[in-house]
Amino acid sequence: MENSHVLQITKRHFSDLYLCFCGSAKCEPNHSFGPGIRDNYIIHYITKGKGKYYVNDTCYELSQGQGFLVEPHSQVFYQADKTNPWHYLWIGFNGTKVTQYLNDINLNSKHLTFQCNYSEDLNKIVQDMLSNNNFATSNQFLLESLLYAFFSILSKDIKPVLPSNDNNNFYVKKAIEFIENNYTNKLKITDIAKYVCITRNYLYLLFRKYLNVSPQEYVTNYRITRAEELLNSTTLSIETISNSCGYQDPLVFAKAFKAKKGFTPSQYRKKFSQEYFYNQITNNKK
Repeated sequence: MENSHVLQITKRHFSDLYLCFCGSAKCEPNHSFGPGIRDNYIIHYITKGKGKYYVNDTCYELSQGQGFLVEPHSQVFYQADKTNPWHYLWIGFNGTKVTQYLNDINLNSKHLTFQCNYSEDLNKIVQDMLSNNNFATSNQFLLESLLYAFFSILSKDIKPVLPSNDNNNFYVKKAIEFIENNYTNKLKITDIAKYVCITRNYLYLLFRKYLNVSPQEYVTNYRITRAEELLNSTTLSIETISNSCGYQDPLVFAKAFKAKKGFTPSQYRKKFSQEYFYNQITNNKK
């Protein structure tokens, strides 16, 4: 491993969720860890290149913009590609509520890998963590806020990445592609099944097996995630956002959004958009 930068945390002020260490590295070809276990939770996020992650007899082929969760005391092995080795960043963490927080962003034993398109934001957070490498009380609070910011970024755009060693995953991958390209329109589960050339019942079984949700739940979750982004980052009307996310009836959209987020779209925008726009303005001034 070359150009590795690591921060180890030994002094802790918090218990719900706390940072144990973080770092970034450019890996040499075939650089690997394991088989071995870790004592804390670790999220690796790939900023360049590719490699493989093995856990529970399952192989995930991962590349730029994707990442993986290592759970404590779970035997894992991961290795950089021999021709295009990955560069990645990582955060190690733990806490009394870590399982709850990971479930909130859809990372757990059933969903160990993910894709997120906010590479620059995640990289900046880790670099800020590495820059604040003394143990003053003010820095402890700053590191804690950066850890929550890392989780916040993941929650905006996290998507599952499926194992690469099961042919049935082909159908799920193609179904997800179809959903992402057509979620703005009226979308029936039969349309998805027809596109991937399997029955609706078989599609349901595959989604439950690999994603732990039904196809309909996945469509709803995807639409609400897109709506959340638009509420945060634009001044589009609720009706326009509703239509943009596949809901022809704004009342149906509002009901679905509240069921997932606990707020109506209007309430959500009032509560969170000011913070978003403040951050955007602040970043633009830098």
